[in-house]
Amino acid sequence: MIINSEYPPVGGGAANASANLARELSHMGQDVAVLTCRYDDLPEEESLDGIIIHRTWSVRRSKSRSGPFEQFSFLMGAATEGLNFIRSWGPDLILCFFGIPSGPVGLLAKIFFGTSYLVSLRGSDVPGFRPYDFSTYHTIIAPLLRVVWRRADHVIANSEGLKELANEFAPNIPISVIPNGVDIERFQSYERDWSAPNLLFVGRIVYQKGLDLLLKALGGLQHIPWKLTLVGDGPFIEDLKSQAKREGILDRVKFSGWVEKDQLVHYYQEANIFVLPSRHEGMSNALLEAMAMGLPIVASDIAGNEELIIQGDQGYLFSSNNIKELRRVLKKIIIDEDLRSNLGTQSRNKIENKYTWQNSANSYLDLSYKIIGKKLFV
Repeated sequence: MIINSEYPPVGGGAANASANLARELSHMGQDVAVLTCRYDDLPEEESLDGIIIHRTWSVRRSKSRSGPFEQFSFLMGAATEGLNFIRSWGPDLILCFFGIPSGPVGLLAKIFFGTSYLVSLRGSDVPGFRPYDFSTYHTIIAPLLRVVWRRADHVIANSEGLKELANEFAPNIPISVIPNGVDIERFQSYERDWSAPNLLFVGRIVYQKGLDLLLKALGGLQHIPWKLTLVGDGPFIEDLKSQAKREGILDRVKFSGWVEKDQLVHYYQEANIFVLPSRHEGMSNALLEAMAMGLPIVASDIAGNEELIIQGDQGYLFSSNNIKELRRVLKKIIIDEDLRSNLGTQSRNKIENKYTWQNSANSYLDLSYKIIGKKLFV
């Protein structure tokens, strides 16, 4: 069973990660159920592609994002009504996406039913991640997090950088790394027009993503042709529109808002450069998707990104928060279409060789076998 407060069509990267793992595990012959949040008119329970999805009571105002109160409401719903679903379905193993809010539900299932559980760390649930957003929140939940991690049968991070951050918080708890993957059938390399530079960002429009740095850097490149598309939703949109106007580049920046997953492929196809100037990441699903689509990358040299991008191979990394360096890298890749094409080819090759959801699912199954002491493969 996978527990995650977000599951498509609700949520962002972690929601898509849990859905892809559920699909791959089901394809491997496993019985899979998902416990997630109730939202709008989505059915309380349904079966999709052989996966049972149970939506427990919670408060959820937005499809694309949630706050601490909404996460707490999911924890309450999953720990009461959702616990009945866990008991009736009887999983061999529970995979909790995020130490909070899913982790305590796994802990309760272990206490009451003896069910083993894993905790999959995603970023925002790790103290020290995005301190400008979460420092108070992390201070409050730290005691509970330690209990949840310590009682878990295993803790997994989705990148080496996130593992290091988690070990700073809890140095005595063993943590493994299972990276995110990408659906290489849906996100395929595409014959594209490399001549007109078309930059793309996909993700939540929040301070964490460093889009203010990107606009500042592009403001100094008005003498060369380029266009930028920002796909996503979030509280930072109006600030970015105002900044783009001040920089004199508003006519070159398109704010597309939230788009459904099926529409997203079109935006990757139309782009020929992917940018991810984030201040913090676990391991970005959007970055993996862009690489699978054969796009060259410009990204900050932070944990997660550093594991995916080799400088000058799949793209270029710049020192986080360094606008001058970002501008220099952007100019280098914008003016050279042959370079972009070559980098894009290397992006796709790296994804095919290592970062698929099938690989991730196999790693989770191997770990599950070791934990529960019996073979789950069919």
